[in-house]
Amino acid sequence: MDGRPILARIAHLLETHGIEAVLIGNAAAALQGATVTTVDFDFLFCKTPANLRKLKALAGTLGAVILRPYYPASDLYRMVREDDGLQIDFMVTIHGVRSFASLRSRARIIPIDGARLLVADLSDIIRSKRAAGRPRDRAVLEVLEQARHEEAPHPKSQAGGSKKGK
Repeated sequence: MDGRPILARIAHLLETHGIEAVLIGNAAAALQGATVTTVDFDFLFCKTPANLRKLKALAGTLGAVILRPYYPASDLYRMVREDDGLQIDFMVTIHGVRSFASLRSRARIIPIDGARLLVADLSDIIRSKRAAGRPRDRAVLEVLEQARHEEAPHPKSQAGGSKKGK
């Protein structure tokens, strides 16, 4: 299943509702060329009364409900739509990232069907997965590192060619 159409809808609705959130996790990595899969979308956002009201409005637009997790200290807001199993997690903190502002400062804007989606840099995604240390996070680190390596500019291409024979 291609998650891009639903991600495009989410990006449009984030803009419509004025919610600044950064896509993190495997969905963010996949948008940057990593060959990973996911069944949900994870975002980091600032927890303010205004943003919580906006999340409720977003859930209503999507026909979803917001659930507080079984571990309330996590500050996780899980949006779930029963019809099709859509799950969107909005987190206030994640392992390995100091703040929303720091993650936001390194995030990229990726256009998706006319919307602008803030997407965490691969280095931040890797740092977060290492810090979390869960088996499912460690399992994708090699793939993420490879994608980061392929994405990085190569010295040869910047210098205009190989320096062999010099």
